[in-house]
Amino acid sequence: MHLIEDILVSDDVLTEAFACDLEACKGACCWKGDFGAPLDLEEVETLQRILPEIQRFLSPAGLSVIQSEGTSVYFEDLGKPGTPLIDGGPCAYLTFDRLGVAQCGIEKAWEAGETQFRKPISCHLYPIRVLGHPAAGYEALNYERWEICSAACSRGKQTRMPLYVFAREALVRKYGTSFYEALAAAAAHLSEESTE
Repeated sequence: MHLIEDILVSDDVLTEAFACDLEACKGACCWKGDFGAPLDLEEVETLQRILPEIQRFLSPAGLSVIQSEGTSVYFEDLGKPGTPLIDGGPCAYLTFDRLGVAQCGIEKAWEAGETQFRKPISCHLYPIRVLGHPAAGYEALNYERWEICSAACSRGKQTRMPLYVFAREALVRKYGTSFYEALAAAAAHLSEESTE
């Protein structure tokens, strides 16, 4: 573990290879799992506010769930709010492109310039997961391994793409440029140690 600007970062975030391969997985992380995407409290408020901006980018089934359950729900086992699910499966914000690849309706609205909110940060960071919370006195970044991402692991190794580089944009979005630069420096130090 590394302590970077009061954030604990597991070695795996710095050393493992990862690069999404949507042709292989079709975005399965958007429809598999037991919970919706974890949401920060400010994201709960944001989703309520932007629903009119994004609803035309959502599927009828997803919009129906959101209208009946709300833009977020509380998952007891997760211990925090998350995106609602369609019949306990796909995220309510999930859509598909013409090739059957999962897309985020929120992100489609962002790409179209309809909203300034891109998507939940937990989705943007994935497969990096944030554990803990600043209010609880700590926050930690861990690499969440999942068999549906095996193609991403293979592609990451082939392209020599470290996980932290793959997630650069999301890490900068959440923690800022100086944090990312410190993260990259820690990764370079680890790499030097492994070659000595």
